[in-house]
Amino acid sequence: MPAVQERPVLQRAGKREWLGLAVLMLAVLLVAVDNTVLSFAVPSLSRALAPTGTELLWIIDIYALILAGLLVPMGSLGDRLGRRKLLMIGTAGFGLVSVAAAFAPTAGALIGARALLGFFGAMLMPATLSIIRNMFVVPGQRRIAIAVWAAGFSGGAALGPIVGGTLLEHFWWGSVFLLAVPVLIPLLVFGPRLLPESRDPKPGKVDPISILLVMATMFPLVYGIKSISTHGLDAYALVPMAAGLLFGFAFVRRQLSRPEPMLDVRLFRNPVFTGSISANLLSVFAQVGFILFLSQHLQLVLGQTPREAGLMMLPGLMLTVVAGLAVVRVVRRVRPAYAVAAGLVFSAVGYTVVLLTGHDDSPLGLVIAFMILGIGVGSAETISNDLILGSVPPAKAGAASAISETAYEVGAVLGTAVLGSILTAGYRNGIVLPDGMDAAAASAASETLGGAVQAAETLPGPQAAELLSSAQSAFDSGVVATSLIGIVLMVAAAVGAVFMLRTVAADKDAAAEPDAVSDGGAPAAAPDAALAATGGVAADEESAAEHAERQEACSVRR
Repeated sequence: MPAVQERPVLQRAGKREWLGLAVLMLAVLLVAVDNTVLSFAVPSLSRALAPTGTELLWIIDIYALILAGLLVPMGSLGDRLGRRKLLMIGTAGFGLVSVAAAFAPTAGALIGARALLGFFGAMLMPATLSIIRNMFVVPGQRRIAIAVWAAGFSGGAALGPIVGGTLLEHFWWGSVFLLAVPVLIPLLVFGPRLLPESRDPKPGKVDPISILLVMATMFPLVYGIKSISTHGLDAYALVPMAAGLLFGFAFVRRQLSRPEPMLDVRLFRNPVFTGSISANLLSVFAQVGFILFLSQHLQLVLGQTPREAGLMMLPGLMLTVVAGLAVVRVVRRVRPAYAVAAGLVFSAVGYTVVLLTGHDDSPLGLVIAFMILGIGVGSAETISNDLILGSVPPAKAGAASAISETAYEVGAVLGTAVLGSILTAGYRNGIVLPDGMDAAAASAASETLGGAVQAAETLPGPQAAELLSSAQSAFDSGVVATSLIGIVLMVAAAVGAVFMLRTVAADKDAAAEPDAVSDGGAPAAAPDAALAATGGVAADEESAAEHAERQEACSVRR
């Protein structure tokens, strides 16, 4: 008679782990705030540093370009050197460079500081998510932790416009960079005490060629995508994108040919992993694209200040947080595929509301639409991130986290570039300039809604009113086209999520577990649904030897 194997026991997280999660949220909040706050400082830093148009673009773009190019190498480096160690190095570097950026004397110095912020920021984000994967091994607790992690992004995005607008009303442009200092000091003090160290027990050799190839892939690819929003689909965008794809092909070939690749691209053969990455990317795409035209509409059409516009966006961003936490309970009863698809459908409904109410003089319709979209993004992001981490072994958490973060950054860039380009094209095709404008004002007004608002300030009353009316009508026509594209993409993504994630079952074991965490971290048995559904070893089928190996992979040294 065959021996009956006992289900392995996974250690539930205790107070130490949850306090460690709170410390990790400082890094997440910082990076999220940094992504949104700079746009509000552009007018004042332009007056102070007098950058050229090209320099101003590099000040804004260089951070995302460096960050996207280094996320995968830094995630792999964290697997080798230790994720906590990399987090501490990134934290210290980010804080010091933030101070230097705040007092940059020239545009060139600020561009250099922003590039270094991207370098150290790439150390922070993969480390936070991979540390969570190793602190919270029970699936139910891990989902809650990831929901909190995702909420940190939404909270940071909400704080960026409000805090940035408030600071810029009272201080100089550099104050937005000094936000990093009070946030990062507690992380440096408490991180070594509360966060466990973890690494891949069998790391491969460092591969400098692979590092260069992944940077050569992401840098021109992201640059090309961003160029679409400024130059359109021309050589400025197509040439770097083509170069990035060629380097990407070379990178994949190299990883497949090496016995110990820097990044195991075979992970993408797993439909749950690939489907979750896609859902994550498109959720961010929808949110960032929406924020792009919502912020412009509130400020340039309705005349609100940056702080007022930030407060109007707050309900939608807070619902993103609430939905991310609430969906953890939903997937105890409902398959994750349906939860992710429902989130994407909510995003489509949000864009539909914009389509119907975008022409109104009241902001109410847009605020409601953003709230609906917030529910969808919070749900889809939380579950897709959990499935990404749950579908790989703990030892590969750094690489998986880096891919997830890269998808986030690419989704943000695509949301701005693709939907922004459609919005800009609709505006340029729809605007009608009044007679008598000088060449410079006409050129600025025909490019963007902001340019039209500035040009109107130099015109006589009737002529200014005519220009503003035409510009706002043209902007609204671009919003209609953008909304239609958003609806189609979100519906298609929802269908794809149901198809690719259908093998993952609801976590019914987690439904029987209490949410409360005992002080001593009482052990609880819970299988990892994503691993079981995708060819991994389920907890109730895992042999003692296999389980010991898996526990060794996520071992921690406190």
